[in-house]
Amino acid sequence: MSAQADSVRSILFALGANFAIAVAKTLGAIFTGSSSMLAEAIHSYADCGNQALLLWGLKEAKGAPTPDHPLGFGKAIYFWSFIVALMLFSMGGLFSIYEGVHKLHDSEPVKYAWVAVGILAFGVAAEGLSLWGCLREVNKDRGAQSLWQWFRHSRQSELLVVLGEDLAALGGLVLALGFILLSMVTGNPMWDAVGSIAIGVLLVIVAILVGVEVKALLVGQSAEPRMLSEMRTHLESQPEVAKLYNLLTQQLGSEVMVAVKACMKRQPSDAALIEAVNRVERGLKERFPQVRWIFFEPDLHD
Repeated sequence: MSAQADSVRSILFALGANFAIAVAKTLGAIFTGSSSMLAEAIHSYADCGNQALLLWGLKEAKGAPTPDHPLGFGKAIYFWSFIVALMLFSMGGLFSIYEGVHKLHDSEPVKYAWVAVGILAFGVAAEGLSLWGCLREVNKDRGAQSLWQWFRHSRQSELLVVLGEDLAALGGLVLALGFILLSMVTGNPMWDAVGSIAIGVLLVIVAILVGVEVKALLVGQSAEPRMLSEMRTHLESQPEVAKLYNLLTQQLGSEVMVAVKACMKRQPSDAALIEAVNRVERGLKERFPQVRWIFFEPDLHD
């Protein structure tokens, strides 16, 4: 398996960048009257709140098992990631679309447009830095997969959300910058409103894509296909295992639950059989540190 990505580092990168950008955009929106800039400021503040929720979710996911939650609270991060996707859809996307439609009917020229351009250029640079930090962590985890394959298969919901937010934020900044420049060149303030609508549509699309992936994790998914394949190969190669019948996994945040049904090679006694099963379990945990729970059933048939 590839190196484990540091989700917290990626979230902190995004939080720092988004807060700086949000303050700059707010000042720019007040100074220039740009609706695209206002939409982007709201988006950046929402992103700051989103990242705070993800940090809370990661903290909650580390809670120790209880009688009511015997497998721990690992899936809590999926709940908070889904809330973040909803916020990105509503506070980011729908608000931007509303603001743009409103401005279409009441267009006002962008004041001090070059100030807006400068602020947006700063935002592109800061958001690019945040995206670079996120991609650096993603690359530790995705191995030979394409970015889209990793997005579809990853079980790190918080990293999925940060990547989606960073891509949407950078795309939104580029759109806002492009439409403000178009408004300046044509002298038509309508383009600024169109820019706000375009930003909103982009955020809605990203929120839906992220929401679909997080929903699958929230309902319950196995470990990544790569890990499943490697686990199967590892178990089948163990000298104590004659035949692997079934391998079931459940991703629980950063941890994995595993259920194994296998035919064990003949042992001289029941105690020896138990020790053989224990050796296989220890070897699996050593090979895959993400595995916390193993339920092993030796049997003679599937």
